[in-house]
Amino acid sequence: MAEAENYLRSGKNFDKAEQLMTKLLKDSVNRQNPRIYNLWLQAVEKQYDALNEKMYKHQAIDTTQLFTLTRRIFTIAERLDSIDMQPDKKGKVSLNYRKDNAGRLIGYLPNLFFGGAHHLRKGRFQTAYEFFETYIDCARQPLFSDHDLIKSDPRMDEAAYWATYCGYRLNDPVLTLRYHELARRDTTKLEFTLQYAAEAWNRLGDEARYGELLWEGFAFFPKSTYFFPRLMDTYTRKGNYEQALSVVDEALKADSLSELFLYAKSTMLLNLGRYAESLDYSKRLLTLNDQMADAYYNAGTACLNIILKMDSRKHKKQIKKMYQKAQTYMETYRQMAPEAKDKWGMALYRIYFNLNLGKQFDEIDRLLR
Repeated sequence: MAEAENYLRSGKNFDKAEQLMTKLLKDSVNRQNPRIYNLWLQAVEKQYDALNEKMYKHQAIDTTQLFTLTRRIFTIAERLDSIDMQPDKKGKVSLNYRKDNAGRLIGYLPNLFFGGAHHLRKGRFQTAYEFFETYIDCARQPLFSDHDLIKSDPRMDEAAYWATYCGYRLNDPVLTLRYHELARRDTTKLEFTLQYAAEAWNRLGDEARYGELLWEGFAFFPKSTYFFPRLMDTYTRKGNYEQALSVVDEALKADSLSELFLYAKSTMLLNLGRYAESLDYSKRLLTLNDQMADAYYNAGTACLNIILKMDSRKHKKQIKKMYQKAQTYMETYRQMAPEAKDKWGMALYRIYFNLNLGKQFDEIDRLLR
């Protein structure tokens, strides 16, 4: 320790002073000695200060090393504090280092956040996560108990968001969910926080929590391209079209002219056998966008299904007109989606047969063979 103190006083070889302390700590006898940790902390702080001084002098430095030293400072200081707060033989706790260390380290705290951002920009999501986690963890550390960082630090919520993002990018649902509750307080990124959390629950196979997050996200962000389609999928996969339709109705309250929502309503009504209503919504959609191929398919399918409910003896004229409408819709769909033969093929076969269109019927008959 005396040799390390000499290095610290000399103004150089601070890394050697650190090496001496880490070597001492390999011996379990020394691991409860606060003086060793204090010297180790000083050695790393001086390395940090030397790099920081070079940076202010506009000299080239290793930015990654600066941030690595920052994180090491916090790790050492927290270990020292855990030893410092242990009671003596009489049960008395004498905090010899906490106040001074906490006061200094608060000044380093921003660089802990920026270290996470630095690694995030480099695509080092695991390392970035570790930096943000260390930053967030400061809020629960006794070392900083006088600072109430959860309330006083304006970056705490954002750090939680970036930690959540890193967990998502690492495909690790546990890491994604660890700080997502705190991340929700960053309202500017809430849409993405809820999205990452939903994906995490989905990966964990928790269908109930996944559904809850989808509903919550949809309630806040009904126009989001993430929540609505997945919420619809959770119901349509189970054939729960009534519930899916209720989702669409809520979505249309937020945006009555959304092509996605109108198409979804047309499809759900079709699935529920409400063919006339489905046709009405398909028509409404086509007035907004006459280039949406699937809207023509829905309209044509609705027409064909309406015919099935009509009495062929009483409504011959109406049936013919409906087949002609279906023909227009399906032929347009065929032109726009020629590869979707499995969808328009049999539909047009039926239409041409019932309209007695020999030439068209022969062509589609050959095509389907």
